[in-house]
Amino acid sequence: MSGRIFIVAAPSGAGKSSLVAALLAQDPQLKLSVSFTTRKPRAGEVDGVAYHFTTVADFLQRRSRGEFLESARVHDNYYGTSRVWIGHMLDQGHDIVLEIDWQGAEQVRAAFPAVHSIFVLPPSLEELERRLRGRGTDSAESIATRLANARVEMGKAPRFDYTVVNDQFDHALVELQRIIAQCRAANPPSEPAPSPPSTSS
Repeated sequence: MSGRIFIVAAPSGAGKSSLVAALLAQDPQLKLSVSFTTRKPRAGEVDGVAYHFTTVADFLQRRSRGEFLESARVHDNYYGTSRVWIGHMLDQGHDIVLEIDWQGAEQVRAAFPAVHSIFVLPPSLEELERRLRGRGTDSAESIATRLANARVEMGKAPRFDYTVVNDQFDHALVELQRIIAQCRAANPPSEPAPSPPSTSS
């Protein structure tokens, strides 16, 4: 049996990671894809758990070898999803959660047309700014960049199958769980897109 792929995307600071962590804690069938990234670890982040932290040179080499199902440059850092790990988990019947941005979501849809995509929105840009400043991990310049990018990212929400507004955390979590249950009941597992037929000269 092949598992399903669920994409969860959001602008930085919308609470996506906290929601996904709570979702995984309550749903053992879901497995989180741990992305590769060139950004520096934040306090408390463990290599191989939060991300596979690597260098720009190593990341670009992996990408050139076709190791990533999707990759994107976000906030001046690279992020990528392991193609081999995803395939292995799906073959074992696990449902996969990808925490990726809208650019990566477009690439995954091309490979897995039956993917289920969810976009998490903050209640407002003002609330998003408050959350970013409250984290205490970003400079004023970084926060300004993230807010500017958030405006663009939020404009991509209509491309996703579902949107969830993270106004109250518990309500947003219940909505995520409802969406996943609905997708499991109504949709077949994700299957890779067929390879194009070979042509001979």
